[in-house]
Amino acid sequence: MANGSGGGSYPGGSGGGIRMSNNINANNLNTDSSSSPVNVPKMDALIIPVTMEVPCDSRGQRMWWAFLASSMVTFFGGLFIILLWRTLKYLWTVCCHCGVKNKEAQKINGGGDTQADGACKPTDEKEENVAAEVGWMTSVKDWAGVMISAQTLTGRVLVVLVFALSIGALVIYFIDSSKSRTADSLIPIESCQNFYKDFTLQIDMAFNVFFLLYFGLRFIAANDKLWFWLEVNSVVDFFTVPPVFVSVYLNRSWLGLRFLRALRLIQFSEILQFLNILKTSNSIKLVNLCSIFISTWLTAAGFIHLVENSGDPWENFQNNQQLTYWECVYLLMVTMSTVGYGDVYAKTTLGRLFMVFFILGGLAMFASYVPEIIELIGNRKKYGGSYSAVSGRKHIVVCGHITLESVSNFLKDFLHKDRDDVNVEIVFLHNISPNLELEALFKRHFTQVEFYQGSVLNPHDLARVKIESADACLILANKYCADPDAEDASNIMRVISIKNYHPKIRIITQMLQYHNKAHLLNIPSWNWKEGDDAICLAELKLGFIAQSCLAPGLSTMLANLFSMRSFIKIEEDTWQKYYLEGVANEMYTEYLSSAFVGLSFPAVCELVFAKLKLLMIAIEYKSEKRESSILINPGNHVKIQEGTLGFFIASDAKEVKRAFFYCKACHDDITDPKRIKKCGCKRLEDEQPSTLSPKKKQRNGGMRNSPNSSPKLMRHDPLLIPGNEQIDNMDANVKKYDSTGMFHWCPAKDIEKVILTRSEAAMTVLSGHVVVCIFGDVKSALIGLRNLVMPLRASNFHYHELKHIVFVGSLEYLRREWETLHNFPKVSILPGTPLSRADLRAVNINLCDMCVILSANQNNIDDASLQDKECILASLNIKSMQFDDSIGVLQANSQGFTPPGMDRSSPDNSPVHGLLRQPSITTGANIPIITELAKPGKLLPLVSISQEKNSGTHILMITELVNDSNVQFLDQDDDDDPDTELYLTQPFACGTAFAVSVLDSLMSATYFNDNILTLIRTLVTGGATPELEALIAEENALRGGYSTPQTLANRDRCRVAQLALYDGPFADLGDGGCYGDLFCKALKTYNMLCFGIYRLRDAHLSTPSQCTKRYVITNPPYEFELVPTDLIFCLMQFDHNAGQSRASLSHSSHSSYSSSKKSSSVHSIPSTANRPNRTKTRDSREKQNATRMNRMGQEKKWFTDEPDNAYPRNIQIKPMSTHMANQINQYKSTSSLIPPIREVEDEC
Repeated sequence: MANGSGGGSYPGGSGGGIRMSNNINANNLNTDSSSSPVNVPKMDALIIPVTMEVPCDSRGQRMWWAFLASSMVTFFGGLFIILLWRTLKYLWTVCCHCGVKNKEAQKINGGGDTQADGACKPTDEKEENVAAEVGWMTSVKDWAGVMISAQTLTGRVLVVLVFALSIGALVIYFIDSSKSRTADSLIPIESCQNFYKDFTLQIDMAFNVFFLLYFGLRFIAANDKLWFWLEVNSVVDFFTVPPVFVSVYLNRSWLGLRFLRALRLIQFSEILQFLNILKTSNSIKLVNLCSIFISTWLTAAGFIHLVENSGDPWENFQNNQQLTYWECVYLLMVTMSTVGYGDVYAKTTLGRLFMVFFILGGLAMFASYVPEIIELIGNRKKYGGSYSAVSGRKHIVVCGHITLESVSNFLKDFLHKDRDDVNVEIVFLHNISPNLELEALFKRHFTQVEFYQGSVLNPHDLARVKIESADACLILANKYCADPDAEDASNIMRVISIKNYHPKIRIITQMLQYHNKAHLLNIPSWNWKEGDDAICLAELKLGFIAQSCLAPGLSTMLANLFSMRSFIKIEEDTWQKYYLEGVANEMYTEYLSSAFVGLSFPAVCELVFAKLKLLMIAIEYKSEKRESSILINPGNHVKIQEGTLGFFIASDAKEVKRAFFYCKACHDDITDPKRIKKCGCKRLEDEQPSTLSPKKKQRNGGMRNSPNSSPKLMRHDPLLIPGNEQIDNMDANVKKYDSTGMFHWCPAKDIEKVILTRSEAAMTVLSGHVVVCIFGDVKSALIGLRNLVMPLRASNFHYHELKHIVFVGSLEYLRREWETLHNFPKVSILPGTPLSRADLRAVNINLCDMCVILSANQNNIDDASLQDKECILASLNIKSMQFDDSIGVLQANSQGFTPPGMDRSSPDNSPVHGLLRQPSITTGANIPIITELAKPGKLLPLVSISQEKNSGTHILMITELVNDSNVQFLDQDDDDDPDTELYLTQPFACGTAFAVSVLDSLMSATYFNDNILTLIRTLVTGGATPELEALIAEENALRGGYSTPQTLANRDRCRVAQLALYDGPFADLGDGGCYGDLFCKALKTYNMLCFGIYRLRDAHLSTPSQCTKRYVITNPPYEFELVPTDLIFCLMQFDHNAGQSRASLSHSSHSSYSSSKKSSSVHSIPSTANRPNRTKTRDSREKQNATRMNRMGQEKKWFTDEPDNAYPRNIQIKPMSTHMANQINQYKSTSSLIPPIREVEDEC
């Protein structure tokens, strides 16, 4: 035969041929002649042409065994060498070990020290050589390990490249197995191919050369060579790489076992993990299952393709059938699924035998893998994608407590129509998929809301929602959790995670407990100056309640102001009509027009209210050091600067734009505020001179600016205990403030010193105080009573104006709270329960200015409807109590003493007694006013003095609720629907109920304007600042400080008060006057800024007996009609001289109790009166005051003071209708008003 078998020249010359006998060739030819379409003549030496059209097995012998032998020899040869090396190494180790033992035995026996030293030298040299060799081998091994590992960039590139080339080799196999020779026949398994002409073979050869090099690196890096040799990837290389080199040598192609490259798909999940594509366990598991299933499927199909197209060797390959590779794939699928259609089946014995074993494993794999794959795909997070930012549109991320209630409340306020165009997309991130109701809510707002499942504690999820490009991140808290501290800790961890991922992101988070706010200061990137805010629900909730103690109904008004409510129009003349008109108002900010520059704050307020129909309550003022601060009703000394930001109360944002567009040149003569729009003229900064006349300027300064015109006010104490002889020295102890000057302070007191027993409380004359009924025990979470006490101890009240606070509740619970309360003056504790009427009578609850009902056990109950059961029971218990006005004094007399000024035996004091028994409404008013009383016969028609038993329904109280729907149980006589929203219910409108849910609106309000939160906190907390919070975080208590000019200057700030209209200089406006006239008069005369009305519910009805309940009217219009029984919410200036006046008159013991009871009551400014029967000292003081006022342009000033002589004086009663008199009589007997405040007049 010629060189080479099958004809043609081999690339290696003539020495590489394979020779076969003629008989074998003849037999082969005769065997194949019946099936071969080509007739080849019989010859001694058969030469097979090297063409792709002529298959090798048609005219010559098969060479499949040569390809298979190359793989088997490589595998078993290498395995033999590894085992031989291990055996020799083991024997060498054993021999060396025995030698070492013999040497040690010789040393022990002590023989031949010199010989031992000489024998050790060669051994030491060998050990050094071995160490050097081991070091070199270790370096090479480490280098190879680095090259193939995915820990370095080179390793990752190499691993990915190997996987990609393996898939490429598999694709070449698919191509070769799908080539067709003719339309009806395929290229057989083994065919002749010229390496230099076949492009696919060349590519396959290049791939396998790379695989061979990579195999060498893996072998060097392997720690266990034997285990490496038996790995799946190594077996794949053994049966795919050597046959390619044989193909080049023999110029033949054998598809053979190249399908094993499909096993490389098992590493697909590892490759994706190296590329950081797969990061979750579910995705890794899903890819693993799919890759194992597919690789097994394709590999088995390749084996069937091989044996079915080749035939059985013992049948001389005669029982083969032509099947494409993809038909084999189909066959394996129907086999695994046990369907077996029968259209394609195995004919060869090898194929059928393989199918028998494969169906066992394949069926098991199909039955286990496929359902699990489907489950993983089905359970794949529906909301597991990534947010795609929209160009020109901001987005915020909302996380934390995501429920239907919290989300609906947030979206209702955030997307309210009264806001300007909200071009912000809301992205919710939560680790629990939404339920059907929440999902429906998201779908209703799909244009502006997206939800993604994940956690902010996972940086991958933060990247999914593009937190780095978000405008802000809002964290909602679970207000109803059983453990508030744990909930706060969770939110703080969320803040830490977000700030760690992106320190510059603005975060607004809700906190439940005030003391947990300190932990936010530990985060380095937390910066409130950059917009980070913590909305402490306990701080604001108790602050709102505290302000209701000073001005009943204020909590409702403020809650409605920062909540976005739509206007609901009611045609009927009911209380709901006026209440809902006020509810439609919100708080906005807008920059003031340059037309206001240079005007004083009161002047701008009057102009804005009268002309623009807007109410401005505060401004952002920049000092000479360019430091910004928010000033609430600052007074005449503050002038409007260019670019001043104003805080307005209006119904929508469009109305507030009038303050920015206003131009004196263009809009001065416009009467309709809707026509005030942007004009084209240029506004000059200095074209607006002051519009106030000298007389008006003088009135705006008022008596408050004159140090000598302040009234003389009597000093008082609200708690008078028998034997208390230190009253005269009280000034030395109470004239102290904390280090910031914002709050009254006293040295820490032991709790035992403030505890009252029931008998001690009964002997104590408590009046005009605040009773705090609190439910709690040792296990209850602390609610932070300091936040309730701090606003009531603000330094803008004088010491005599502070209301005494009496806590009624569990002593064990109050001991836990006492650490934060022991530095506040005028605090007492009555151990007991708010459900005990004896305890309530002991603290004179019928004489209190406000009763607050709180519970620390609200969140420990699973049933939401029972969360407020204690507060509701306490409220109903108080309302059902009956009181006798005289019982307090009778009880006092029975104990052997009578409080000063309360001696019933004196005819001078009897009329005063009736007045003093009336509970008072707290206002904290500081207008200097002097009060005179009329003769008894004249006074009684005006003020109804009743000795009958009064019901507890007349007691002012505010109840905290957790569940909004429970508000229906507070008032048994209202007609509120259980499904009515909280702000529409009567208890909330009247200010007698407060729920923490109303604070949810602060999240969106703070996002749109962070100054809103600062303003709200300034109003309700009494002056808490970030600096004070940092101090409390360090010491957990207020620190006393010296009264320096800097700290005393902090007292000069506004406070909320209530002004009565039934008498005084405003009486003419109270009887049918306009609210706008009252607004302007109060602002000009006293720098008082009015912003609402607290009106009797049935004031619009002309019935003789009316309900004593009141409701809130926010920002009435200018022409709103007033009634005499109205109470006006106003912002009053601080009176610097009231405390000194009180101190100078502290000698008047007969009026101490009277002053304490009425010091902070509603202020009424009455008509003139004569003042006979006064002491000479008082007469001289009054003459001086009157003369001084006459010198100030006859401007009448009013003083907050009580009469120091209880004997009645003459009084001029303003005539009024019988119906109005009945209204006032009922109002005086049931609402809490002080005696009328009379005007000072000259006594010449």
